[in-house]
Amino acid sequence: MAHIVAVANQKGGVGKTTTAINIAAYLAKQGKKVLLVDTDPQANSTSGLGIDKSTLQHSIYDVLRAQAAAESVIIHTPFGGLDILPANSDLAAIEVELATRQQREFVLKTILSTITQYEYIFIDCPPSLGLLTINGLVSADLLLIPAQAEFYALEGLGQLLNTVKRVKAALNPQLKLLGVVVTMFDSRTSLSSAVMQELSKHFGALLFDTTVPRNIRLAEAPSHGKPIMAYDRFCRGAFAYKKLAKEVDRRVEQQQ
Repeated sequence: MAHIVAVANQKGGVGKTTTAINIAAYLAKQGKKVLLVDTDPQANSTSGLGIDKSTLQHSIYDVLRAQAAAESVIIHTPFGGLDILPANSDLAAIEVELATRQQREFVLKTILSTITQYEYIFIDCPPSLGLLTINGLVSADLLLIPAQAEFYALEGLGQLLNTVKRVKAALNPQLKLLGVVVTMFDSRTSLSSAVMQELSKHFGALLFDTTVPRNIRLAEAPSHGKPIMAYDRFCRGAFAYKKLAKEVDRRVEQQQ
């Protein structure tokens, strides 16, 4: 049975997709069988793994509409045991199409329950609190929240945690917070340290020990269609995500 981890934050630009791609890639490199599920209509996880989303014959959109089987849409990547259920811009229409469907919050959960060959499934949720993110939270056992080291990070987290509370109460009582990871951390600024302290005060042991630094190589890697381990494995960003992947794996084992 796979550990299903939703990577979510309704605030855009917090390094959510970068975090989903690189944790998944490093766990695959460690020998795990990993599936990354792209549920963001921007499809950045898909292009970030070198897949041309404009040439996809089928995507997760077709799977959610029951027009294609998930197994036939999954793509094997050249990065160890990492596979992806890809997305493209068609996905932007799915929330309207699902709106009238019964049990619409459980569509993704039903799909993922048929996929049994993975140790980890990471769901890259869109930067919103709409139906796609709700589907991600309902499908997951665990939630990982990337939070940027900036002033508005805490404000956005409050909204997300309220949504998580409602999802737990009504739709998925098994959902647990795996942790919050600070991204784009700059040790030279007092703001980054202040945000870190505030997050530590709120989340305590749920705040990951590993922080992800601001790093130009991390920003460049998606345009080359590679996770950071394949683009520049010796940069600071690569060391951070390698360490974070190990911390995620350790926490998941403890949760078990």
